[in-house]
Amino acid sequence: MAAEVLLFSLIIAVFVGASAGYLGSLMVLEKMALVGDAMSHVALPGLALGILFNFEPILGGFAFLFVSTVIIWQLGRVTRLSFETLVGAMFTLALAIGILLISDVEALTEALFGDITKVGLPETIAAIIISPAAIILTKIIYNKIVLSMISEELATSTGVKIARTNLFYLLLVSLVVALGIKITGTLLVGFLVVVPAAAAKSISSNLHRYSVLSSIFGALSSFSGVLLAGFLNLPTVPPGPLVVLSGIVIFLIAVLMKWMSKP
Repeated sequence: MAAEVLLFSLIIAVFVGASAGYLGSLMVLEKMALVGDAMSHVALPGLALGILFNFEPILGGFAFLFVSTVIIWQLGRVTRLSFETLVGAMFTLALAIGILLISDVEALTEALFGDITKVGLPETIAAIIISPAAIILTKIIYNKIVLSMISEELATSTGVKIARTNLFYLLLVSLVVALGIKITGTLLVGFLVVVPAAAAKSISSNLHRYSVLSSIFGALSSFSGVLLAGFLNLPTVPPGPLVVLSGIVIFLIAVLMKWMSKP
């Protein structure tokens, strides 16, 4: 792998991993880990349209994620069905449509598992700008979302607009997921939203430490996985699985630390 491509990939990995871990800390707190994973698959039809009509697939993926999130949010308000139920239905539909639209096996593999060899300066700049912005915006609403988890009545009484706040947060998750697709693909990018936060939760004593560690573990998982993929330089080994394996190692270490700290 070219040194320049590896450098761009590592920068993207750190920024996207950090933001995914931070935003994912709320997903794990809300016990919506499976929702975070399923949301990543919703982008597949958008990627397919990008491939079919020769425009940047990530833009198509984010557009589909954005529209799907708004539709799911609105359906949840109208039908009173749980967000998990609606995302599960949308996930299976999107996965089926995406696979039907992508007839090229190589393109499908890239969409599902990522391809860091095709990242460049535009993707790197986007990650550097969007990822910190997503963290900052999430930090602004973090306590509001946590308060609504504890008591919706209390949150409403303090002026929190729960529905709008949740929609804004989910749109930020969609944006970060779209950025991460280039690294891990649609099948595995949900990992970055779930496992780093799960690792941080097992060894955190307060909310601030938990959110910070989630971000750090996300960055470490992405960085180490992409770095390993760059050094192995195997055309049949996409970076996504290596990012997952790196994250699982971090998770197991965190669990071991928790176990050893018990009296």
